[in-house]
Amino acid sequence: MSHQETSAAADAPAHPNQFALLGQRRFAPFFWTQFAGAANDNLFKFAFTVMVTYQLQVAWMPPSMAGLVIGALFILPFLLLSATSGQLTDKFPKHRMIRFVKDLEIGIMLIAGIGFWIESPVILLACVFLMGVHSTLFGPVKYAYLPQVLRDDELTGGNGMVEMGTFVAILLGNVVGGLLVALPQIGHASVAVACIALALVGRLMAQGVPVAAATDPGLQINWNPLTETWRNLKLAKSNVVVFRSLLGISWMWFFGAVFLSQFPSFAKEVLHGNEHVASLLLVVFSIGIGIGSLLCEVMSRRQVEIGLVPMGAIGMSVFAIDLYFASRSLPAAPLMDVGAFVSQSAHWRVMADLLLLSLFAGLYSVPMYALIQMRSQPTHRARIIAANNILNALFMIASSVSAGALLGAGFSVPQIFLMTGIANAIVAGYIFFLVPEYLLRCVAWVATHLVYRFRVAGAHHIPTDGPALLTCNHVSFVDPILLMAASPRPIHFVMDYRIFRTPLLGWLFRLCKAIPIAPQKEDPAVYEAAFARAAQVLREGDLLAIFPEGAITRDGQLQEFKGGMMKILEQAKADGLQVPVVPMALSNLWGSYFSRVEPKGAMTRPFRRGLFNRVTLRVGEPLPPEQCQPARLQERVRSLLDQ
Repeated sequence: MSHQETSAAADAPAHPNQFALLGQRRFAPFFWTQFAGAANDNLFKFAFTVMVTYQLQVAWMPPSMAGLVIGALFILPFLLLSATSGQLTDKFPKHRMIRFVKDLEIGIMLIAGIGFWIESPVILLACVFLMGVHSTLFGPVKYAYLPQVLRDDELTGGNGMVEMGTFVAILLGNVVGGLLVALPQIGHASVAVACIALALVGRLMAQGVPVAAATDPGLQINWNPLTETWRNLKLAKSNVVVFRSLLGISWMWFFGAVFLSQFPSFAKEVLHGNEHVASLLLVVFSIGIGIGSLLCEVMSRRQVEIGLVPMGAIGMSVFAIDLYFASRSLPAAPLMDVGAFVSQSAHWRVMADLLLLSLFAGLYSVPMYALIQMRSQPTHRARIIAANNILNALFMIASSVSAGALLGAGFSVPQIFLMTGIANAIVAGYIFFLVPEYLLRCVAWVATHLVYRFRVAGAHHIPTDGPALLTCNHVSFVDPILLMAASPRPIHFVMDYRIFRTPLLGWLFRLCKAIPIAPQKEDPAVYEAAFARAAQVLREGDLLAIFPEGAITRDGQLQEFKGGMMKILEQAKADGLQVPVVPMALSNLWGSYFSRVEPKGAMTRPFRRGLFNRVTLRVGEPLPPEQCQPARLQERVRSLLDQ
């Protein structure tokens, strides 16, 4: 975070959960502004789609093409104008951008109202494109605003609320649009009034959004969308973790678009339900996304927990594949309404698969959005998000083309769901191989939620930016995993080279690029290489962790701290760095499966202390490097253990 953002977040009141944000001015007006905008988008598009599909005869746009044309027109501005909208969001104050976009929405909806009144498909198609422009301008603001007004520990909850609100708004917009346009005689006028009213409500809410200063006011706008799009993609690619997270989110939109686009034909041809059954599938899907998005804060201890992403990916694949098995052999039947559909138990599994598939999609996407917001440079954040919107649009187009090609080749809808689930597993595995941080954080989450009852005291003492040296007592083989779970940032560990010989843990630590170290007398080359790599980590502004005892304790007692950390601090001083040292203490871990309590060695009696052992990590206040002689730091860690 920038200084300005840090100050704004510091002034914000603490909240018991993410719903409390709805009572705070920094979040509530923004939330309801984006909620009204998403609802209006979908009310307008769905009402127009129903009108040209069932009520008007338009020779140049047959009903089978209406949804495709409207969807393509809406998404086209994301490809053409996202790069420009990202620049505008970085250059101008975000509260002004939000109000400008809402003013634009009122104008578009006034024109759309005329289109509904005179039943003009041409005017309404033009408004579809203009609403795509509106959403393109709002997209970067939507995600760049949150990290400017929320603390790091609120980002996951804030994003979860926005994702939940977006899908609820989409659902309500579709339902209300469909109901209003079907009203006899007054349907089209009712839609016009509703669209204008929602635009006015959104503008009223936008007036309450607090001042959010520009992050790069001196930016020179490049109005060429092609060159700026390429520049944005290059800018995003410069941060490997962020760029691959953008690809991960875009894949989620590819995945989701396959299901959303196939709901009508899936409901009719496979489930033998009417159009209301298709709406029910959308309701179930939206509820799942909302639940998954809200669960992220509960499951992440209010930090950006990307360990949820692999779990989300696994769930998406499992339930997409099971949806194929649940729906492939349903017997032919006359078209059913919702009551008849729900009354058959065979359909419950289908709805459960859709609910859980979308729930895990929420777990997958929210931490990725939060990670992008936290890791992107504030002055370029909106342009990074614009690059995300460009990639999302490309992946959604690719999704439509792929699904169409498979249908044209004779594949059934359940078979397409099966192939999408398998493809998701392959793509997710590839992403986690490229960015092992996701997988490592997943292992850490499992260890601290399903193996131990893990509590962190003083986590706010871990610096959120800049280099720092973390020092902790060494009780077990899983100490690095527990420290990793407590930190919102990646940690580079200096570890005894012998631990890399442990089959599973050794592979895990190599994956997280831990730094092996050996005694100088035993292997001088490994010893010197470890200190050189440690110095590089600090120069790059990252977190470095060491266990100053030099080895895992064999009696459960705190051992003497070695002098290796002094060499690290001396090199950092020579590099011109003032590196704070953070004392940490793990307690109640001795005697667990991964410690060396057993005479035969570690990991010999799995359930020696049962499951869900209470384990605590206490984090002390950072100390300046000149106060960190080994004996003094050892006493500080001992005092943390005695608390």
